[in-house]
Amino acid sequence: MNPFKILQELAEKSRANASGLPAQEAAVKNWSGVAFRVAGGRFLSPLGEVVEVLDVPRFTQIPGVKPWVKGIANVRGRLLPVMDFASYLGTSSNKLMRARKVLVVEYKSVLAGLIVDEVMGMQHFPADDFQKSTANVIPEMESYVLGEFPRDDRLWTVVSLFKLAQDQEFVQVAS
Repeated sequence: MNPFKILQELAEKSRANASGLPAQEAAVKNWSGVAFRVAGGRFLSPLGEVVEVLDVPRFTQIPGVKPWVKGIANVRGRLLPVMDFASYLGTSSNKLMRARKVLVVEYKSVLAGLIVDEVMGMQHFPADDFQKSTANVIPEMESYVLGEFPRDDRLWTVVSLFKLAQDQEFVQVAS
């Protein structure tokens, strides 16, 4: 038998028994961010605005700075200013310092470690669910808020840590 003829027969059998392609579903575009708790609220920061998450490192206190500046830490050879985010917002935390986490933010020349009560990892939301609203935000946080995502009868507030890093009040740490 001719090898070409065999290949033709195999191709015809394959086409006859082939199943159709699966129905194409519309892809849902997701928004991703790092979830954290501070000042009694549940917040998200866009994924690209958090460089890393750390346990609270050992830090050295610095004299002459505002009370919310806890000190400076050496993290892998880089000096990281460590700030208590809740204290900056005018509240306090009821969690022990060793149980809290640090969100590291790097924006242009600003490098800062923000102590928060808890980091809840990465969260993903359908991008279409985003609402440009600041109705449920504490006033001290309002200028950093981009909007919110609803989930399970709760609102997750999106906070731009890059906006925080541009705030002159945040950058001027000397008292």
